[in-house]
Amino acid sequence: MKVKEILSYLESLFPLDTACDFDNVGLLVGDKESEVTGAVIALDCDVNALAFAKENGANLIITHHPVILEPLKTVTESSTVFSLIKEGISVISMHTNLDVGVGGVNDALCDALELTDVKPFAAADGYMLRCAKTYIHDPAALALHVKKRLGGAVRYVAGKKDIENVLICSGSGGNYISDAINGGFDALITADVKQHIFVEAINAGISLFDGGHFCTENVIVKPLCALLKERFADIGFYQFSPEVIKTV
Repeated sequence: MKVKEILSYLESLFPLDTACDFDNVGLLVGDKESEVTGAVIALDCDVNALAFAKENGANLIITHHPVILEPLKTVTESSTVFSLIKEGISVISMHTNLDVGVGGVNDALCDALELTDVKPFAAADGYMLRCAKTYIHDPAALALHVKKRLGGAVRYVAGKKDIENVLICSGSGGNYISDAINGGFDALITADVKQHIFVEAINAGISLFDGGHFCTENVIVKPLCALLKERFADIGFYQFSPEVIKTV
């Protein structure tokens, strides 16, 4: 089994042309003709993921966040990209195309939160979010539910009414508060929410939940690993998703 075969399968599910213009997705490091000895599924490709891949004899890492996003000016011995090339490890990154795709990050987040009636929702900028219903109507209770289901810490403000219809955006989605308000939703569940966005939610009387960037996206690692194991039964796929950012 070659890298290009796994890449082709992922592209068939999450086409690269559905990624945002700023993004960098696909095979970002390595040789598409390499025979895959094992693959690690991770949110990020950092030194820890690289070490885990080596420990498990894997020469492919599949990430959500691109290992290369901004243009590189140097590739020296201290860089992750240098180490990947030196060790012969390829990296496939599926980012915003994995966010918006069917069975991708947003859908995995809805599953993790036990939401129902999940549907695509096109934001004003064209980005594809999810809308859904929750059986937990009290804002405080929903905040605790998000914490329980995702782990980590949850920041939130309570709106003026019970919650049923929610808008979902994994990762940094605070800028979609206007879509939540204009769409008549009772709440927005996302991450990386800035102070002024919380204030905007308060003024609009809508509930807003920040479940953390890692926690709202790490939900994809397990189902993506299971999907690849089912398709490529002869390859060893390994989950790697430690939360390295600590909260005290």
